[in-house]
Amino acid sequence: MDCVGEAVTRRNGDRSEEDPASALSRGVVMLFAVACGAAVANVYFSQPLLVTMGHDLAMSPALIGSVVTLTHVGYGLGLFLLVPLGDVTDRRRLVVVQLLLLVVALTVVATARTAAVLLAGMAATGLLAVVTQTLMAFAASLAPPAGRGRVVGLVTSGVVTGILLARTVSGLMADLAGWRSVYLASASLTALLALVLYRVLPRRADAPPAPLRYGQLLRSTVTLFARERLLRLRALFGLLVFAAFSTLWSSVALPLSEAPYFLPHSAIGALGLIGVAGALAATVAGRLNDRGLSRRTTGIALTLLAASWVPLAFTRSSLWALAAGVILLDLAVQAVHVTNQTLIYALHPAAGGRLIGGYMVFYSIGSATGALAATSLYTAAGWGAVCALGAAFSCLGLVLWVFARDGAPDPATGTEH
Repeated sequence: MDCVGEAVTRRNGDRSEEDPASALSRGVVMLFAVACGAAVANVYFSQPLLVTMGHDLAMSPALIGSVVTLTHVGYGLGLFLLVPLGDVTDRRRLVVVQLLLLVVALTVVATARTAAVLLAGMAATGLLAVVTQTLMAFAASLAPPAGRGRVVGLVTSGVVTGILLARTVSGLMADLAGWRSVYLASASLTALLALVLYRVLPRRADAPPAPLRYGQLLRSTVTLFARERLLRLRALFGLLVFAAFSTLWSSVALPLSEAPYFLPHSAIGALGLIGVAGALAATVAGRLNDRGLSRRTTGIALTLLAASWVPLAFTRSSLWALAAGVILLDLAVQAVHVTNQTLIYALHPAAGGRLIGGYMVFYSIGSATGALAATSLYTAAGWGAVCALGAAFSCLGLVLWVFARDGAPDPATGTEH
């Protein structure tokens, strides 16, 4: 039997590491959500701060865009190299170790005095922030199959909230105490979370499902992609929607810091609060997936994503148009994201770390592509070109949905609907 088969046969596709009733109370689910939000926020703190960071360290406009890009590159590497470890080791221990190393990386960023050190620290921060996905796979593994969408939706709502508050908090703190204070505060919070999670998270009650060596573990991730059409399709959806997401959020600070607005960091960061609807979309999408409505949910969300770029194109003349576009975009992206994760985890729950980690590699590729392309395009052609790029990513996703069938399994039964 190949290494993927060895890893999934022990649980027959629907058993968790521990009894969900004892391991996954609502309080523990909320702790998962808070920890995921705090960890993923580190990937997004820099977006409202790019101009100030660049001035402080004498970075060129092109190099400023690399701050976001390298963070996502590090995140992508972590998804492939670190998240799969949760399938063969104690996830509780893995989470705590990653958080402690993340404290070190955040400290490096906060004390950086050269662009090279800053970029290295941001790459390391992205690499270790994948603890978010380790926690997501952990929560999904403890959830009963019929309620997995709800759990994934609730935890994802924490991720969304973390992303949104990251921009708001970092902008406000930068105005009050400088951009370095953002990363020092995050390092302190991360250390506290490591302690709380060590004491609260359930231990693994059984032996690892298969004695896979590290090389076999990584190869099995590739094998899963080769075998599972649904995983490949949902990964492409993830790449496109997060390329559109990153196109907006990595570049929107640029026109808002220029005429006619000249907004401070705190005001730019507050845009994140407008997208709080994305957290609502995550919980609703999770429940819709539990009812077997994954394809319809995806189609509606992708239509909203494409439509969001119409009001976003009027950002320079209307902040109300920007707000409307942000709400539509965040709703759409999070609905697709929750649907993707719920469906792919149901394929092989015992390989959840590899499935979610592999899927999120495409998320990271999309985010890095959107960030690099948007910041470069803004410099060369302005905000209109950035919106055209985001609309192109969105429309590609909608076209893919129209012509491709999921063949998605029902989360509760494992059968296709």
